[in-house]
Amino acid sequence: MKEAGLRSPDAPSDADLYRCVHCGLCLNSCPTYLETGLETESPRGRIFFMRAVREGRLPLDDAVAGHWGMCLQCRACEAVCPSGVRFGRLMGRMRGETLLRRPPGPRERFLRWLAFRALLPHPRRLRMAGGLLRLYQRRGVRGMLRATRLLRLVGLAEMDAQLPPLSSKSFAAQGQVYVPQGERRMRVAFFSGCVMPLLHGPVHEATVRVLTRNGCEVVVPAAQTCCGALHLHSGERELARELARRTIAAFEAARADCVVVNSAGCGAQLKEYAELFERDPASRARAERFGASVRDVTELLASLPFERGLGALRLRVTYQDPCHLGHAQRITEAPRMLLRAIPGLTLVEMERPDVCCGAAGSYSLVEREMSRRLLERKMDAIASTNADVIATANPGCLVQLEAGVRRRGLRARVAHVVELLDEAYRAGEKG
Repeated sequence: MKEAGLRSPDAPSDADLYRCVHCGLCLNSCPTYLETGLETESPRGRIFFMRAVREGRLPLDDAVAGHWGMCLQCRACEAVCPSGVRFGRLMGRMRGETLLRRPPGPRERFLRWLAFRALLPHPRRLRMAGGLLRLYQRRGVRGMLRATRLLRLVGLAEMDAQLPPLSSKSFAAQGQVYVPQGERRMRVAFFSGCVMPLLHGPVHEATVRVLTRNGCEVVVPAAQTCCGALHLHSGERELARELARRTIAAFEAARADCVVVNSAGCGAQLKEYAELFERDPASRARAERFGASVRDVTELLASLPFERGLGALRLRVTYQDPCHLGHAQRITEAPRMLLRAIPGLTLVEMERPDVCCGAAGSYSLVEREMSRRLLERKMDAIASTNADVIATANPGCLVQLEAGVRRRGLRARVAHVVELLDEAYRAGEKG
Protein backbone atom coordinates (compact mmCIF):
# COMPACT_ATOMS: atom_id res chain seq x y z
CA MET A 1 0.00 0.00 0.00
CA LYS A 2 1.45 3.34 -1.05
CA GLU A 3 1.14 6.54 0.94
CA ALA A 4 -2.46 7.73 0.68
CA GLY A 5 -3.64 11.29 0.40
CA LEU A 6 -2.50 14.44 -1.33
CA ARG A 7 -0.11 16.91 0.29
CA SER A 8 -0.63 20.20 -1.48
CA PRO A 9 -3.04 22.70 0.12
CA ASP A 10 -4.28 23.27 -3.44
CA ALA A 11 -4.82 19.56 -4.14
CA PRO A 12 -8.08 18.59 -5.88
CA SER A 13 -11.09 18.15 -3.63
CA ASP A 14 -12.76 14.76 -3.41
CA ALA A 15 -15.90 16.39 -4.79
CA ASP A 16 -13.99 17.19 -8.00
CA LEU A 17 -12.07 13.91 -8.11
CA TYR A 18 -15.11 11.66 -7.78
CA ARG A 19 -17.52 13.56 -10.02
CA CYS A 20 -16.50 11.59 -13.11
CA VAL A 21 -18.80 8.60 -13.77
CA HIS A 22 -16.55 7.10 -16.48
CA CYS A 23 -19.25 7.34 -19.16
CA GLY A 24 -16.65 7.85 -21.90
CA LEU A 25 -18.42 10.69 -23.69
CA CYS A 26 -15.20 12.69 -23.43
CA LEU A 27 -13.11 10.22 -25.43
CA ASN A 28 -13.92 11.43 -28.93
CA SER A 29 -13.24 15.03 -27.89
CA CYS A 30 -9.81 14.38 -26.37
CA PRO A 31 -6.99 15.11 -28.87
CA THR A 32 -4.47 12.74 -27.28
CA TYR A 33 -6.99 9.89 -27.13
CA LEU A 34 -7.96 10.49 -30.76
CA GLU A 35 -4.29 10.39 -31.70
CA THR A 36 -3.25 7.34 -29.65
CA GLY A 37 -6.44 5.36 -28.98
CA LEU A 38 -5.10 4.72 -25.47
CA GLU A 39 -7.36 4.94 -22.43
CA THR A 40 -4.39 6.15 -20.39
CA GLU A 41 -4.24 9.26 -22.60
CA SER A 42 -7.91 10.10 -22.10
CA PRO A 43 -9.59 12.32 -19.48
CA ARG A 44 -11.15 9.42 -17.59
CA GLY A 45 -7.87 7.50 -17.71
CA ARG A 46 -6.04 10.45 -16.19
CA ILE A 47 -8.73 10.83 -13.53
CA PHE A 48 -8.30 7.12 -12.72
CA PHE A 49 -4.62 7.83 -12.01
CA MET A 50 -5.53 10.83 -9.86
CA ARG A 51 -7.88 8.74 -7.75
CA ALA A 52 -5.34 5.93 -7.47
CA VAL A 53 -2.69 8.34 -6.19
CA ARG A 54 -5.22 9.93 -3.82
CA GLU A 55 -6.14 6.50 -2.41
CA GLY A 56 -2.57 5.22 -2.21
CA ARG A 57 -3.05 2.52 -4.84
CA LEU A 58 -0.38 3.99 -7.12
CA PRO A 59 2.77 6.02 -6.46
CA LEU A 60 3.10 9.44 -8.06
CA ASP A 61 6.00 8.29 -10.22
CA ASP A 62 7.36 9.29 -13.63
CA ALA A 63 4.89 7.07 -15.47
CA VAL A 64 1.84 8.61 -13.81
CA ALA A 65 3.19 12.15 -14.12
CA GLY A 66 3.94 11.44 -17.78
CA HIS A 67 0.30 10.67 -18.54
CA TRP A 68 -0.72 13.95 -16.89
CA GLY A 69 2.06 15.79 -18.74
CA MET A 70 0.68 14.53 -22.07
CA CYS A 71 -2.59 16.35 -21.39
CA LEU A 72 -3.00 19.56 -23.39
CA GLN A 73 -5.41 21.06 -20.84
CA CYS A 74 -7.53 22.02 -23.84
CA ARG A 75 -10.70 21.33 -21.82
CA ALA A 76 -12.53 19.81 -24.77
CA CYS A 77 -13.71 17.12 -22.36
CA GLU A 78 -15.42 19.73 -20.17
CA ALA A 79 -17.54 20.97 -23.05
CA VAL A 80 -19.14 17.52 -23.55
CA CYS A 81 -19.13 16.16 -19.99
CA PRO A 82 -22.70 15.48 -18.71
CA SER A 83 -21.46 15.33 -15.11
CA GLY A 84 -19.82 18.76 -15.15
CA VAL A 85 -16.30 17.52 -14.38
CA ARG A 86 -13.94 20.49 -14.05
CA PHE A 87 -11.05 18.70 -15.70
CA GLY A 88 -8.93 21.80 -16.27
CA ARG A 89 -9.08 22.58 -12.57
CA LEU A 90 -8.26 18.97 -11.69
CA MET A 91 -5.24 18.85 -13.96
CA GLY A 92 -3.86 22.20 -12.85
CA ARG A 93 -4.09 21.17 -9.22
CA MET A 94 -2.55 17.76 -9.78
CA ARG A 95 0.37 19.36 -11.57
CA GLY A 96 0.85 21.51 -8.49
CA GLU A 97 0.81 18.34 -6.38
CA THR A 98 3.36 16.76 -8.73
CA LEU A 99 5.65 19.80 -8.46
CA LEU A 100 5.52 19.55 -4.67
CA ARG A 101 6.19 15.83 -4.47
CA ARG A 102 8.58 15.49 -7.41
CA PRO A 103 10.74 18.65 -7.52
CA PRO A 104 12.34 19.17 -10.96
CA GLY A 105 16.01 18.59 -11.67
CA PRO A 106 18.57 21.39 -12.08
CA ARG A 107 17.94 22.01 -15.80
CA GLU A 108 14.15 22.20 -15.52
CA ARG A 109 14.43 24.21 -12.31
CA PHE A 110 16.59 26.78 -14.12
CA LEU A 111 14.22 26.96 -17.10
CA ARG A 112 11.25 27.43 -14.79
CA TRP A 113 13.04 30.21 -12.94
CA LEU A 114 14.01 31.88 -16.22
CA ALA A 115 10.53 31.75 -17.74
CA PHE A 116 8.19 32.04 -14.76
CA ARG A 117 10.15 34.39 -12.49
CA ALA A 118 12.83 36.23 -14.46
CA LEU A 119 10.98 36.98 -17.72
CA LEU A 120 7.19 36.60 -17.94
CA PRO A 121 6.27 38.87 -14.98
CA HIS A 122 8.58 41.65 -16.20
CA PRO A 123 7.49 43.52 -19.37
CA ARG A 124 10.73 45.49 -19.73
CA ARG A 125 12.85 42.37 -19.60
CA LEU A 126 10.58 40.73 -22.16
CA ARG A 127 10.95 43.73 -24.49
CA MET A 128 14.72 43.47 -24.15
CA ALA A 129 14.54 39.75 -24.96
CA GLY A 130 12.34 40.57 -27.95
CA GLY A 131 14.91 43.06 -29.21
CA LEU A 132 17.65 40.45 -28.99
CA LEU A 133 15.50 37.95 -30.86
CA ARG A 134 14.91 40.45 -33.65
CA LEU A 135 18.66 41.01 -33.98
CA TYR A 136 19.16 37.23 -33.99
CA GLN A 137 16.67 36.83 -36.84
CA ARG A 138 17.85 39.77 -38.96
CA ARG A 139 21.62 40.00 -38.56
CA GLY A 140 22.57 36.67 -40.07
CA VAL A 141 23.13 34.96 -36.72
CA ARG A 142 20.19 32.61 -37.20
CA GLY A 143 21.36 31.47 -40.63
CA MET A 144 24.90 30.93 -39.39
CA LEU A 145 23.80 28.84 -36.42
CA ARG A 146 21.49 26.78 -38.61
CA ALA A 147 24.28 26.16 -41.10
CA THR A 148 26.62 24.92 -38.38
CA ARG A 149 23.89 22.73 -36.84
CA LEU A 150 24.80 24.18 -33.47
CA LEU A 151 21.13 24.69 -32.62
CA ARG A 152 20.49 20.98 -33.07
CA LEU A 153 23.48 20.06 -30.96
CA VAL A 154 22.24 22.15 -28.01
CA GLY A 155 18.64 21.00 -28.42
CA LEU A 156 17.21 24.33 -29.62
CA ALA A 157 16.49 23.50 -33.27
CA GLU A 158 12.80 22.74 -32.67
CA MET A 159 12.32 25.93 -30.66
CA ASP A 160 14.03 27.95 -33.37
CA ALA A 161 11.83 26.41 -36.08
CA GLN A 162 8.72 27.23 -34.05
CA LEU A 163 9.63 30.90 -33.61
CA PRO A 164 7.86 33.07 -36.20
CA PRO A 165 9.55 36.06 -37.85
CA LEU A 166 9.18 38.86 -35.31
CA SER A 167 7.54 42.06 -36.48
CA SER A 168 9.50 45.27 -36.14
CA LYS A 169 6.50 46.58 -34.19
CA SER A 170 6.04 45.59 -30.57
CA PHE A 171 3.32 46.86 -28.27
CA ALA A 172 4.04 48.29 -24.83
CA ALA A 173 1.46 48.89 -22.10
CA GLN A 174 2.29 52.43 -20.94
CA GLY A 175 -1.00 53.81 -19.74
CA GLN A 176 -1.93 55.14 -23.17
CA VAL A 177 -5.52 56.10 -23.94
CA TYR A 178 -6.99 55.81 -27.43
CA VAL A 179 -9.88 58.10 -28.34
CA PRO A 180 -12.95 56.52 -29.98
CA GLN A 181 -14.05 57.45 -33.46
CA GLY A 182 -17.47 59.07 -33.41
CA GLU A 183 -19.76 58.71 -30.41
CA ARG A 184 -18.19 57.22 -27.28
CA ARG A 185 -20.08 54.06 -26.37
CA MET A 186 -17.92 52.73 -23.55
CA ARG A 187 -14.51 52.79 -21.90
CA VAL A 188 -12.58 49.52 -22.08
CA ALA A 189 -9.30 48.49 -20.48
CA PHE A 190 -7.13 46.45 -22.82
CA PHE A 191 -5.15 43.49 -21.49
CA SER A 192 -2.01 43.19 -23.60
CA GLY A 193 -0.37 40.17 -21.94
CA CYS A 194 3.28 39.21 -21.80
CA VAL A 195 4.52 37.41 -24.92
CA MET A 196 1.86 38.56 -27.39
CA PRO A 197 3.07 42.20 -27.51
CA LEU A 198 6.44 40.88 -28.71
CA LEU A 199 5.29 38.22 -31.16
CA HIS A 200 2.09 39.84 -32.37
CA GLY A 201 2.33 43.59 -31.82
CA PRO A 202 0.39 44.31 -35.05
CA VAL A 203 -2.53 42.24 -33.72
CA HIS A 204 -2.73 44.54 -30.70
CA GLU A 205 -2.61 47.62 -32.93
CA ALA A 206 -5.39 46.19 -35.10
CA THR A 207 -7.42 45.42 -31.97
CA VAL A 208 -7.17 49.02 -30.77
CA ARG A 209 -8.15 50.37 -34.20
CA VAL A 210 -11.22 48.12 -34.43
CA LEU A 211 -12.32 48.94 -30.88
CA THR A 212 -11.99 52.70 -31.39
CA ARG A 213 -13.77 52.38 -34.75
CA ASN A 214 -16.68 50.87 -32.79
CA GLY A 215 -16.91 53.70 -30.27
CA CYS A 216 -14.68 52.34 -27.52
CA GLU A 217 -12.30 54.52 -25.57
CA VAL A 218 -9.35 52.19 -24.96
CA VAL A 219 -7.01 52.49 -21.98
CA VAL A 220 -3.94 50.24 -21.62
CA PRO A 221 -2.98 50.06 -17.91
CA ALA A 222 0.77 50.43 -17.47
CA ALA A 223 0.89 48.33 -14.29
CA GLN A 224 -0.42 45.17 -15.93
CA THR A 225 1.75 42.11 -16.36
CA CYS A 226 1.51 38.40 -17.25
CA CYS A 227 -1.88 36.83 -16.45
CA GLY A 228 -0.28 33.71 -14.94
CA ALA A 229 -1.92 31.14 -17.22
CA LEU A 230 1.37 29.45 -18.14
CA HIS A 231 2.32 29.36 -14.46
CA LEU A 232 -0.97 27.76 -13.44
CA HIS A 233 -0.86 25.14 -16.20
CA SER A 234 2.64 24.19 -15.05
CA GLY A 235 1.70 23.81 -11.38
CA GLU A 236 3.13 27.16 -10.21
CA ARG A 237 -0.03 28.15 -8.35
CA GLU A 238 1.50 30.57 -5.85
CA LEU A 239 3.15 32.56 -8.61
CA ALA A 240 -0.14 32.54 -10.52
CA ARG A 241 -1.88 33.97 -7.44
CA GLU A 242 0.70 36.72 -7.13
CA LEU A 243 0.24 37.72 -10.77
CA ALA A 244 -3.54 37.60 -10.41
CA ARG A 245 -3.42 40.07 -7.51
CA ARG A 246 -1.24 42.46 -9.51
CA THR A 247 -3.46 42.20 -12.58
CA ILE A 248 -6.68 42.78 -10.66
CA ALA A 249 -5.23 45.86 -8.93
CA ALA A 250 -3.99 47.31 -12.24
CA PHE A 251 -7.36 47.01 -13.92
CA GLU A 252 -9.40 48.14 -10.94
CA ALA A 253 -7.46 51.40 -11.12
CA ALA A 254 -8.40 51.82 -14.80
CA ARG A 255 -12.10 52.28 -13.90
CA ALA A 256 -13.31 50.85 -17.21
CA ASP A 257 -16.67 49.38 -18.17
CA CYS A 258 -15.00 46.10 -19.05
CA VAL A 259 -11.63 44.44 -19.64
CA VAL A 260 -10.95 43.37 -23.24
CA VAL A 261 -8.49 40.64 -24.20
CA ASN A 262 -7.60 39.22 -27.62
CA SER A 263 -5.78 36.12 -26.34
CA ALA A 264 -8.09 33.18 -25.63
CA GLY A 265 -5.75 31.57 -23.10
CA CYS A 266 -5.33 34.79 -21.15
CA GLY A 267 -9.05 35.48 -21.29
CA ALA A 268 -9.95 32.12 -19.79
CA GLN A 269 -7.43 32.66 -16.99
CA LEU A 270 -8.65 36.18 -16.22
CA LYS A 271 -12.29 35.07 -16.09
CA GLU A 272 -11.43 32.25 -13.67
CA TYR A 273 -9.14 34.09 -11.24
CA ALA A 274 -11.57 33.47 -8.38
CA GLU A 275 -10.64 29.78 -8.41
CA LEU A 276 -7.17 30.73 -7.13
CA PHE A 277 -8.53 32.32 -3.95
CA GLU A 278 -10.87 29.76 -2.42
CA ARG A 279 -9.19 30.17 0.99
CA ASP A 280 -9.16 33.99 0.82
CA PRO A 281 -12.77 35.29 0.73
CA ALA A 282 -11.85 38.97 0.28
CA SER A 283 -9.52 38.29 -2.65
CA ARG A 284 -12.02 35.85 -4.11
CA ALA A 285 -14.76 38.49 -4.12
CA ARG A 286 -12.46 40.94 -5.93
CA ALA A 287 -11.47 38.22 -8.42
CA GLU A 288 -15.11 37.37 -9.11
CA ARG A 289 -15.94 41.01 -9.84
CA PHE A 290 -12.91 41.31 -12.07
CA GLY A 291 -13.63 38.05 -13.90
CA ALA A 292 -17.20 39.12 -14.59
CA SER A 293 -15.88 42.23 -16.36
CA VAL A 294 -13.60 40.37 -18.80
CA ARG A 295 -14.62 40.04 -22.45
CA ASP A 296 -12.86 38.42 -25.36
CA VAL A 297 -12.56 40.98 -28.14
CA THR A 298 -14.76 38.88 -30.46
CA GLU A 299 -17.32 38.47 -27.69
CA LEU A 300 -17.46 42.22 -27.10
CA LEU A 301 -17.59 43.23 -30.76
CA ALA A 302 -20.34 40.73 -31.50
CA SER A 303 -22.42 42.20 -28.68
CA LEU A 304 -22.15 45.79 -29.94
CA PRO A 305 -24.20 47.47 -32.64
CA PHE A 306 -21.48 46.69 -35.14
CA GLU A 307 -20.09 49.70 -36.98
CA ARG A 308 -20.67 49.67 -40.71
CA GLY A 309 -18.08 50.60 -43.29
CA LEU A 310 -16.44 47.22 -43.79
CA GLY A 311 -14.88 46.94 -47.23
CA ALA A 312 -14.78 43.75 -49.26
CA LEU A 313 -12.08 41.11 -48.73
CA ARG A 314 -12.15 38.54 -51.53
CA LEU A 315 -10.77 35.78 -49.36
CA ARG A 316 -11.51 32.14 -48.62
CA VAL A 317 -11.12 31.80 -44.83
CA THR A 318 -11.20 28.83 -42.47
CA TYR A 319 -11.44 29.29 -38.71
CA GLN A 320 -9.57 27.33 -36.04
CA ASP A 321 -11.30 27.41 -32.63
CA PRO A 322 -8.75 28.20 -29.89
CA CYS A 323 -9.33 25.67 -27.13
CA HIS A 324 -9.60 28.24 -24.36
CA LEU A 325 -12.07 30.30 -26.35
CA GLY A 326 -14.29 27.47 -27.56
CA HIS A 327 -14.05 24.97 -24.70
CA ALA A 328 -13.18 27.07 -21.65
CA GLN A 329 -15.13 30.23 -22.46
CA ARG A 330 -17.71 28.52 -24.74
CA ILE A 331 -17.35 31.26 -27.37
CA THR A 332 -17.65 29.74 -30.83
CA GLU A 333 -20.23 31.75 -32.76
CA ALA A 334 -18.97 35.31 -32.10
CA PRO A 335 -15.76 35.04 -34.17
CA ARG A 336 -17.62 33.33 -36.99
CA MET A 337 -20.31 36.02 -36.93
CA LEU A 338 -17.63 38.71 -37.27
CA LEU A 339 -15.99 36.92 -40.18
CA ARG A 340 -19.31 36.43 -41.97
CA ALA A 341 -19.97 40.18 -41.59
CA ILE A 342 -17.05 41.01 -43.89
CA PRO A 343 -18.26 41.53 -47.49
CA GLY A 344 -16.70 39.20 -50.05
CA LEU A 345 -15.25 36.84 -47.43
CA THR A 346 -16.16 33.16 -47.74
CA LEU A 347 -16.01 31.20 -44.49
CA VAL A 348 -15.21 27.52 -45.10
CA GLU A 349 -15.31 25.20 -42.10
CA MET A 350 -12.52 22.67 -41.74
CA GLU A 351 -13.09 19.20 -40.31
CA ARG A 352 -13.12 19.27 -36.49
CA PRO A 353 -12.09 22.94 -36.06
CA ASP A 354 -12.44 22.55 -32.30
CA VAL A 355 -9.70 19.90 -31.91
CA CYS A 356 -6.48 21.32 -30.47
CA CYS A 357 -3.73 22.26 -32.94
CA GLY A 358 -1.07 21.14 -30.45
CA ALA A 359 0.10 24.58 -29.28
CA ALA A 360 -1.32 24.60 -25.73
CA GLY A 361 1.00 27.22 -24.24
CA SER A 362 4.40 25.64 -23.67
CA TYR A 363 3.16 22.17 -24.72
CA SER A 364 4.75 22.46 -28.18
CA LEU A 365 8.13 22.81 -26.46
CA VAL A 366 7.84 20.16 -23.74
CA GLU A 367 5.75 17.53 -25.60
CA ARG A 368 7.16 18.04 -29.06
CA GLU A 369 6.29 14.72 -30.66
CA MET A 370 2.60 14.78 -29.72
CA SER A 371 2.37 18.48 -30.55
CA ARG A 372 3.78 17.79 -34.00
CA ARG A 373 1.37 14.89 -34.58
CA LEU A 374 -1.60 17.05 -33.65
CA LEU A 375 -0.37 19.85 -35.89
CA GLU A 376 -0.03 17.46 -38.83
CA ARG A 377 -3.62 16.32 -38.34
CA LYS A 378 -4.74 19.94 -38.17
CA MET A 379 -2.82 20.92 -41.30
CA ASP A 380 -4.45 18.04 -43.19
CA ALA A 381 -7.86 19.49 -42.26
CA ILE A 382 -6.77 23.00 -43.24
CA ALA A 383 -5.26 21.96 -46.57
CA SER A 384 -8.55 20.32 -47.60
CA THR A 385 -10.34 23.70 -47.36
CA ASN A 386 -8.02 25.38 -49.88
CA ALA A 387 -8.23 28.51 -47.70
CA ASP A 388 -6.36 31.73 -48.38
CA VAL A 389 -6.39 32.61 -44.67
CA ILE A 390 -6.43 30.55 -41.48
CA ALA A 391 -8.13 32.67 -38.83
CA THR A 392 -7.90 32.10 -35.10
CA ALA A 393 -7.92 34.13 -31.87
CA ASN A 394 -5.00 33.07 -29.66
CA PRO A 395 -1.24 33.72 -29.85
CA GLY A 396 -0.23 30.10 -29.28
CA CYS A 397 -2.49 28.99 -32.12
CA LEU A 398 -1.08 31.73 -34.37
CA VAL A 399 2.50 30.57 -33.76
CA GLN A 400 1.67 26.87 -34.12
CA LEU A 401 -0.35 27.30 -37.30
CA GLU A 402 2.31 29.56 -38.83
CA ALA A 403 4.85 26.81 -38.15
CA GLY A 404 2.52 24.31 -39.82
CA VAL A 405 2.12 26.52 -42.89
CA ARG A 406 5.90 26.89 -43.21
CA ARG A 407 6.44 23.15 -42.83
CA ARG A 408 3.78 22.27 -45.41
CA GLY A 409 4.67 25.06 -47.81
CA LEU A 410 1.06 26.22 -47.99
CA ARG A 411 0.16 29.52 -49.62
CA ALA A 412 -2.31 30.35 -46.84
CA ARG A 413 -1.49 33.00 -44.26
CA VAL A 414 -2.48 32.94 -40.59
CA ALA A 415 -4.33 35.87 -39.06
CA HIS A 416 -6.20 36.85 -35.93
CA VAL A 417 -9.91 37.47 -36.51
CA VAL A 418 -9.50 41.09 -35.49
CA GLU A 419 -6.77 41.60 -38.10
CA LEU A 420 -9.23 40.66 -40.83
CA LEU A 421 -11.78 43.09 -39.43
CA ASP A 422 -9.13 45.81 -39.42
CA GLU A 423 -8.22 45.03 -43.03
CA ALA A 424 -11.88 45.24 -44.00
CA TYR A 425 -12.33 48.62 -42.33
CA ARG A 426 -9.26 49.98 -44.10
CA ALA A 427 -10.53 48.58 -47.39
CA GLY A 428 -13.81 50.38 -46.76
CA GLU A 429 -12.02 53.67 -46.17
CA LYS A 430 -10.29 53.36 -49.55
CA GLY A 431 -13.70 52.98 -51.19
